Amino acid sequence: MTLRIPADLLPGDGRFGSGPSKVPDGRLQALAASGSTLMGTSHRQAPVKELVGRVRRGLSELFALPEGYEVVLGNGGSVAFFDVVTHALIRQRSQHAVFGAFGAKFAKAVESAPWLASPTVLRAAPGGRVLLLPEDGVDVYAITHNETSTGVMAPVERVAGDALMVVDATSAAGGLPLDAAQSDVYFFAPQKSFASDGGLWIALLSPAAIARAEEVAASGRHIPAFFGLTEAVAQSRLDQTVNTPAVATLFLMAEQLDWMNAHGGLTGMVTRTAASAEALYGWAERSSYARPFVTDPAHRSLVVGTVELDEAIDRVAVMDVLRRNGVVDVDAYRGIGTNQLRVAMYPAVDPVDVEALTHCIDWVVERL
Repeated sequence: MTLRIPADLLPGDGRFGSGPSKVPDGRLQALAASGSTLMGTSHRQAPVKELVGRVRRGLSELFALPEGYEVVLGNGGSVAFFDVVTHALIRQRSQHAVFGAFGAKFAKAVESAPWLASPTVLRAAPGGRVLLLPEDGVDVYAITHNETSTGVMAPVERVAGDALMVVDATSAAGGLPLDAAQSDVYFFAPQKSFASDGGLWIALLSPAAIARAEEVAASGRHIPAFFGLTEAVAQSRLDQTVNTPAVATLFLMAEQLDWMNAHGGLTGMVTRTAASAEALYGWAERSSYARPFVTDPAHRSLVVGTVELDEAIDRVAVMDVLRRNGVVDVDAYRGIGTNQLRVAMYPAVDPVDVEALTHCIDWVVERL
């Protein structure tokens, strides 16, 4: 028999996926209403250029970008941007702080590049965290602001010296605190806090990062066009992308940015994610059968929470009952933890729904 969770326990919206994430109600209807002027229109024409400009302005406002910083967009998503950094920003040698799957993928992209020196890779086990260290000969420091696979967050703070600070902010941007001046390259994608689809990368670039891209491009290094950064900068200044973008993705992101900036900006969004995190981790700490996977409270993410269940609990059965009741996508990242649930707490997720999720889990576990 299928267990039916009482309606008064269920969240108002049961979507907790860590990416693609929840798209708030009404957004697709708004796209349908605007589609006749956007969909099927050249990205070199005014309607789409105005949409790109709307996204760039919204991000500049949300992150209170310092003077000279620019919002640059390109196709391919955050993993493609690992190769942009590898081809177009690292002069010779980088250092990477790795504490999860995506930091490891970034470091691997650099390690595989024969034109670069071997990077320094500082590692922590899943659930732990490691930070960057000053090192001679390094011209790029790379860290993950929020490790989507493990639910660990790290501070964005410059390392002493004149090397570029490059931050993978894929699941962090828009949901964690940020002083943009502490980074030179803060890159992310739309399918997390920005309640949209994947396929784009967005980077907040400092003047130093733009100058580095120009320097590397002029050095004679072969840079495949898809990973070229100087052309992406030039086209973004025209409110365009180098190649045809997914227009619907841009529209959904623009709608989310309007909502974020109208509801307190980044400070307001962090207030929401912190409330969700308090609900999730507080429940796990009080629980007799669950615990936060990340042991250090200061390292626990505000946007992607991981909870380890006792081995006696059948995690798959719990998730199956939740899904049959409309509570979806709390799967752990592959290979992380032993019996784990993972919960997205992006700004679009109501903290009240996170609290309701915990009550649902308790109800299901008691009956299984």
